Amino acid sequence: MNQARPKARLSRALGIPLTPKCVKYFERRPYPPGVHGRGRKKITDYGTRLLEKQRLRHQYNVSEKQLRRAFDEAARMPGKTGENLIALLEQRLDAVVLRSGMARTIYQARQFVTHRHVLVNGRRVDKPSYRLRPGDTVEVAAKSRTMEPFVVSAAGAHVGGNPTPYLDVTISALRATLLAVPPRAQVPVICDVQMIVEFYSR
Repeated sequence: MNQARPKARLSRALGIPLTPKCVKYFERRPYPPGVHGRGRKKITDYGTRLLEKQRLRHQYNVSEKQLRRAFDEAARMPGKTGENLIALLEQRLDAVVLRSGMARTIYQARQFVTHRHVLVNGRRVDKPSYRLRPGDTVEVAAKSRTMEPFVVSAAGAHVGGNPTPYLDVTISALRATLLAVPPRAQVPVICDVQMIVEFYSR
């Protein structure tokens, strides 16, 4: 519970629950933390854009430097910058581990990867930021599958009601294949990407 409280406070500041455990804290106090949380002044246009950027950053658990780098790359790509940005973030290895249902939260997904429990196309990868391409297959290493967190995952405990169309998942085998570049409309993140584009383009 002690570990959940800082994330609960952050969830309230961002206006979205960042983990399943944070939902009850967020629902109990659905306003920013602090003495004046209920009576904050009207947020400025800059503040609104900043909030959207922070929401996106924390949903993927990336640093400001990583997000800025991803934005700059997205801006150089053909198409809409905001949609490109979401696609790049969603192709991160830790994001795919989360979306597939192998992990309960993005924080747990990152831990699984850094602790070398995850394989990409049969090779062990320990970088959460590793970018997958369509056709790449992610799976939990055979020796790790007997560990309790993965037994729970394989039973489908973290699989939501809505499947992720750009992933082919066999959760009982703790395996997922990225089928296509994730389109923004199918990515379950809460943010206004246009405001994030405006934030970085100001």
